[in-house]
Amino acid sequence: MQLLQQNPDIHAYLASDEAVDHWHPLVQETADALWSATGDAYSYAKAAFEFVRDTIPHSADSGDTRVSWRASGVLGTRNGICHAKSHALAALLRAQGIPAALCYQLLGDDDGTGLLVHGLVAVRLPGSETWARIDPRGNKPGVDAQFSLDRERLAFPVRPELGEIDYPELYAAPHPAVLKALRDSADRPELWRNLPTAL
Repeated sequence: MQLLQQNPDIHAYLASDEAVDHWHPLVQETADALWSATGDAYSYAKAAFEFVRDTIPHSADSGDTRVSWRASGVLGTRNGICHAKSHALAALLRAQGIPAALCYQLLGDDDGTGLLVHGLVAVRLPGSETWARIDPRGNKPGVDAQFSLDRERLAFPVRPELGEIDYPELYAAPHPAVLKALRDSADRPELWRNLPTAL
């Protein structure tokens, strides 16, 4: 699949905003700690991915009903769904000057009754001309997402026969429909009802 930058300016994928708040002290502190343990862009990007994937449980897996959506909030509460964890990873990458985009899939929901938008991240390492999608959702039985720049190893392969879709667009900021669902939901059960079913 050809990934498409929604914004042609690569600097847009380094920007801070309300959700990808990489200026926040907690994001900066976390990024600095991870960088000091790695020291180069590839190693740092892999460490940041594994940090978000492995140390911040997906709230559907952990049973946490709180809704986090800002990167700093996700790092502070150690909680979030795929979209929130993607905001956190994008912020950590951007904090060290690595372009990061938000991207989406349309996937079958957990109970098999419909489709929901799933969030993930694309990264473009300095000196590279290509983007690679990575999914910090969090692994569990049946889900084995890995950091891989040459061959996608995402949490969920798309099943077109079920109406699932890979959206090719790379967003510099969270999609408005996703951000509205996160901001307007008091808890995770409400968020599940509010998540977009298409982009």
